[in-house]
Amino acid sequence: MISSTFNRYIWLVNNLIQAGRLTFEEISRRWERSSLGNGKPLPLRTFHDHRKAVEELFQINIECDTSDGYKYYIEDLSALREDKARQWLLNSFSTANLITEGKQIKDRILLEEIPEGAEYLQSLIEAMKQNQIIAIVYQPFYEAGSTPYHICPYCLKVYKQRWYILGYCEELKGIRHFSLDRIQHLDIAENRFDYPSDFSPEVYYKDSIGIWVNEEIKPQKVILRAYGTQSKYLRTLPLHHSQKEIHTTEQYCDFEYKLCVTQNLISELLAKGKTIQVLEPECLRTEMKRCLHSMFNFYK
Repeated sequence: MISSTFNRYIWLVNNLIQAGRLTFEEISRRWERSSLGNGKPLPLRTFHDHRKAVEELFQINIECDTSDGYKYYIEDLSALREDKARQWLLNSFSTANLITEGKQIKDRILLEEIPEGAEYLQSLIEAMKQNQIIAIVYQPFYEAGSTPYHICPYCLKVYKQRWYILGYCEELKGIRHFSLDRIQHLDIAENRFDYPSDFSPEVYYKDSIGIWVNEEIKPQKVILRAYGTQSKYLRTLPLHHSQKEIHTTEQYCDFEYKLCVTQNLISELLAKGKTIQVLEPECLRTEMKRCLHSMFNFYK
């Protein structure tokens, strides 16, 4: 359980993100009304202690603008919003904080279940920090038995409620990903590896959706037609960072992407059902037809 002191740091950051700028008096009144304050104002010394702790823990600077009525704000908020790792960390702690504070309604807060594997995160992060090779015993879904692998861990990624480790696998002689919930055993080896200076996880995944990357497949223009409210969903939660809205009518909207055509992309589109139509490229239209025809045959 997150300590009450840690909850205070999260509370302070969230209030400044939501409000933008607040005087100390405004922060104190909000504190007094919150469950953390118990009806008492926030002491000034405690506030400044929390400011320092937030900077040390999250590298978030809370500055004071003396020219604007001594209002406090988060320095470079746009950079914080673009930092996916810090955003994910803050959101996770915020959720845990809210659930802890709302124990009396915990049965009314429903979360998605994440499979096993999170217990390996600490070891994997330590190995990544020290560039140490990991030894795992792995059992994929498509094999009956398990196999030992030695991996140079490059990065961690979450996709569809699962954690994955991506790295160079010595036995497979290439970059591969492994689902943490399929790892049966993990050890950190003594030997180290040189993290490739020309490798960027963000660049590696930038033209793909999901976890599967085939380096032999080149990205191409993909155009989707979204019908009804699906266009609104795509505007608020884009399918991919390359998304551009190129044509709009009352009935549908066309979106353009630069993407590799992979099985993860096809699965995402199939999951949207009749609200999405593939316009380009023809190879993707053909594969969608093939998949839909196979599904239709199941129900004949």
